[in-house]
Formats: sequence, structure tokens, C-alpha cells
Amino acid sequence: MISVFRKFAKSKWAIGLLVLLGLSLLVTGAQMDVFSGLGSQNVISAGERSVSRAEFRSDFESVRENVQQQAGRPVTIEDMVAENIHVRFLEEQTERMGFMEWAWKAGIRPGQELVVKQIRGIPAFFNQVTGQFNQEQYEQALAAQKMTPERLERDFRDQYIQTHYGSAVFAGTRMPRIYGALLAGQALENRDGRWFTVTQAMAGTAGTPTDAQLTAFLNENAEQLRRPEFRIASVVLFNDAPSATPPAIPEADILKRFDFLKASLSKPETRSFITLSAPTREAAQRITAALRAGQTPAEAGAAADVQPATQTDVPQSAVADPAVGAAVFALAAGAVSDPIQARVGFTVAQMTGITPAQPASLESAREAIVQELRDQNAKAAVFSRVEAYEKARGEGKTLAAAAQQVGARIVQLPPVTKEGRLPDGQPMNAPPQILEQTYALTKGAESDVIDAGQGQYFALRLDEVTPAALPALAEVRAPLAQEWTNRENARLLAAKAEQLAGQVRAGQDIAAVAATAGATLTNRASIVQNPQAQQELGQGVLQGLFGQGKGQVFSAPGPNATFVIGRVDAVRPAAPAEAAPIAEQVRGRMAQDWVTEAVMASIKAAGVRAKAKNDPALAREALGLPPLPEGDAAATPATPAPAA
Repeated sequence: MISVFRKFAKSKWAIGLLVLLGLSLLVTGAQMDVFSGLGSQNVISAGERSVSRAEFRSDFESVRENVQQQAGRPVTIEDMVAENIHVRFLEEQTERMGFMEWAWKAGIRPGQELVVKQIRGIPAFFNQVTGQFNQEQYEQALAAQKMTPERLERDFRDQYIQTHYGSAVFAGTRMPRIYGALLAGQALENRDGRWFTVTQAMAGTAGTPTDAQLTAFLNENAEQLRRPEFRIASVVLFNDAPSATPPAIPEADILKRFDFLKASLSKPETRSFITLSAPTREAAQRITAALRAGQTPAEAGAAADVQPATQTDVPQSAVADPAVGAAVFALAAGAVSDPIQARVGFTVAQMTGITPAQPASLESAREAIVQELRDQNAKAAVFSRVEAYEKARGEGKTLAAAAQQVGARIVQLPPVTKEGRLPDGQPMNAPPQILEQTYALTKGAESDVIDAGQGQYFALRLDEVTPAALPALAEVRAPLAQEWTNRENARLLAAKAEQLAGQVRAGQDIAAVAATAGATLTNRASIVQNPQAQQELGQGVLQGLFGQGKGQVFSAPGPNATFVIGRVDAVRPAAPAEAAPIAEQVRGRMAQDWVTEAVMASIKAAGVRAKAKNDPALAREALGLPPLPEGDAAATPATPAPAA
């Protein structure tokens, strides 16, 4: 082969080819970039593993679909990019790819039989009639999910690697006993304390706010109180009003459509039968003889070491083997077939039931046919109106005049925000294209006809724009005054509580301070932290008692706009005999949390060890996004996986 190339290089043909190449470079200005195809074209790389742009786009689309389902609304890639989801997804996938590469090289390699077992456990890959694994059905099901068999098998291997690695880490984890002991000791520790409650009446209440105070309060909370921009649009609808009576469908059209659909509407003959498959004709003949002699299929099959298969109400088209189907549908009720030459071996069939074909009737199909014809007529009428409307607009008619001329409806929508919310906060029930056009036009502008899908079209005129602005003081005076009063009352209460707590901290007896404030002092001993104590004493008291040391004073918010002032009088540790069993229980739960963190740290460390890296620029290109400006940190290619 090398000698052939050498001879060609010395020939006149090679010289002529070089001359033509030189001329082409002169003509094009030598702009050929012969190195453009070099370098990695993968979004993620980790040793021998990689993720191409197409795979990254497909995986990210799956993430987008999940986000849409959770949000209950359409979500675009741009929306996800605005939330930086694409960057987090890229980093997570890079870490995962690096971990898989490291694990494979470390020898964590599931056997092929495990992968096959996983695949054969998915019902979608099996023929529903025969119950056998179907390779063609397997590939078609994967293609529908935009996945290849190789990718599925790789994902199953990766799942086994993650599961076995996590199980190994958990099995080898031994949480130190001191961790459980600390939590058990804290849970069983008990304390003595005294406290009293400071109410709003003790602190006083705020007076009526002035306009100046309300205006200042309004400006302080401008971000929360600012009303969003609202827009009002008129929409031209080309379909009939929902209340309109649909036109009658001619009987001739119904008959014509019925004749066209008659074959598909009819129910074919179905049969119920039992089959027994044998490897040789002789074995099949013995099964036939046994069945015809009166033996049951189970008895005839047991003698030949064959398991009978039952099929119920199956049309001939659903029988997997055409030869078996033809023979079965030629049998009489209760008959037993001669041995049938099947694709593999021989089959004997015993007929157990025949359901005759049921031809379709016009009356049974009339309602569905009428509805179908009405839908077709409605779509045709919409399209006709759209064409007439566009023609009228082209002749210079206004949106309203053109709509009236063609018989279209004009509906004015309620005020709506850019996010599709009505003034009461509820979502507006309208196609997303209407919302997009409402915020794409300027006031008074009119759109072209827009396809909303499902054979529906609309045109839109933007009528009103109410800019975002703070409400006038007169509009919100009452609720604003209430909020101002609540804030001032809370400030007075907190100041009074701090004053009383300061007196106790300064050395005054807590009982005397409570008495001067007109409060009742509560004295409790042997308090433990549990739900019952929290419900009885309140979260503020419990946090105060167990958040301070002996002799210290606490001040915490209480229920119903109150404050609690208290003092810790005694701290008693847990009894070892009671704490030990709880410590062991807690230690097991802590181990689970620790294992989760350990596995996550291992994945990051393995990604660094495997030198996993990603290319944010290629990731943006795969998602159809424009490149970031130069100098942007996120645009730097070949970003290594973050270190643990």
C-alpha cells in the first residue's frame, strides 16, 4: 500500500493536484482553517469518558421537562440560565463523570449479567402477547426517549457503581460513640428556671400615625408595596363563540366519512387459544395426539416437558408468528391443530373460544364522526377568516374594521402583569403567545396574525399600559397605618423587655422585677427538652432555658405579641444509664447523614483525581445560547471540576 502512494506522489497527476490546491489557496486568500476540527469537542471530559454537545443538550432538556412539571408552567432554557441552573448542572455532571471514571479504574465494575438483569426487568421491552424480550421493541422504546442501548447500559452500570460504592462506605462507617453521647446527654439534661411574661399593656401602645410618618413608612417598604406594571389588550379571535350553535352536518358528509372509516371502526374476529411449543415435529405430534385423546394442555405439556401458553381474545394481527396465526384462525371451536411449522420449532394450538367480528354501525359511530367533521369545519372557517382578515388589513383597514368585516370577535383582556398575574394575584388563563405579544408591543400598536396552535389564531392590540408605581397614600392609608402601628408596638414591647432584662442582669432579683412590672413569676424545676414541654411552655421559654448557662438571664419572643424574661437557676446532666440506649440509637441516624456527606465529598475528590473538566463555552453553544463577552469568568473553557 505504501509503494502505491509513493508512485502516485511522483506521478503527473499528483503534481497537477498540488497546482490546483495552490491556485485555490490564492483565490480564497489562504483562509482555510485546517486546525478548526482539532481539540476537544466534548462539553465534559474525564479520562475515557465524555459528554458530547448533543448528549449535554438532551440531558439538559430532561432537566427542563422536570422543572416544568414541578413549576406547572412552561419553562424555557433562558429562564433556567437566568437562575444559573445550567452552570450547577454542568458542575454536577462533571463531578459525576469524574467519579465514574475513577471508580472504573479503581476496579468497581459491575458484571454484564447485572446490566442484562436490569434491562429484562423493564416491561416496555417485552412483547405483551408472547411475554418474550423483543430486541426491536427495546430499541424503539429507547429511540422514543432519545436514548441508545449503549447509553442505557452505561447508565445502568453507573447506577450499580454508585449503589455499591455508597453501600460499601455505609458498611465501613463507625460513628464515634461520643457523638451520640453528646446528643443523648443534651436531650436528657434537665434544668430549673424562673420567668415572667411582658405584655403589650406593660410596654404601652403607639398612637395614631401622622401623614409624614406613613409617607416615610411607605417609602421604607417601597419594594414590597410597589405595584407591578399592568397592561390591557384587545384580542381578535377568529373562532366561533363557545355559545354559538354549531352548523348542522349534511348526512351525505357523515355517510362518506363513515364509509372511509368503516374498516378501522370495525372490531376484527378474536380468538382464545392455548399453544404448546416443541423442538421437533415428533414431539409436537405426540402433544397433538394427547390433546385429541382428551388430556388437558397441562398434562400434555408435562409429558413433553413443555409449558402451555394461554392467549385470550387475540386478533390474528397480534399473533407474533404469522404461520401460527393463520393456522389458529383456520381452526373450529374446540379443535386441536396439527403440528405447525413455526419460526422456532413446532407449535400445537388448541382453540378455546371464538369471538366473531363486529362490523361498525353508522349509529354507534355517528356522534364521533359528527364531532370530527365539526372540528374540521371549524378549523376551515377559522383559516378562511384569517385569510380574509389579512387581506382586509393589507387594504388599509384598522384592526377593528377588519375583524368586523370577516366576522371575528374582539375580546378585551383584564389587566395583567408580565408574569401573567391578574390584579388579584391569580394567573390569567390564556395562551402564552398572548402574554408575550402583550408585553412586546407599545401602547396602541397592533400585531400581525399569530398562530396559537391547535388550529387557533389571534391578533392583538395593546390598549392601556399602567406603569409600575407606588400606590397613593390615600389608597393604602388604613392597611399602612395598621402595619405602622404593629411595628411601633413591637418596638415598644422589645424596648420594655430589654429594660426589664437589663435590671435582672444588673443583679436585681427576678421576682422583684416581675412584681414592679405587674407580671406573674413562674418557677419550674426539672424541665427537659421534648415536644410536650415545648407545647406547654412555649418555644421562647424552652430556647431561653437551654440556650444559657446557670445563673444567666434570657429574653425571648413569646406567643401572641409578648416577650419572656427568665433566669436559669440550675443545670442537671443526664443519667448515664438513661442516656446510653438513646446514644446508640442516635449514633445510627447520625451515621446515615455522615455517609451521605462522605459520599458527596468522595465524588468531588474522585472528579479531581480523574482530572474531570468541562467547557462552559461549548455547553452554552450546545444549549443554543450566545457566547459570553470576553473576560467573563464563566466563558473560560476547560474548567476543571471543583476540588473537594
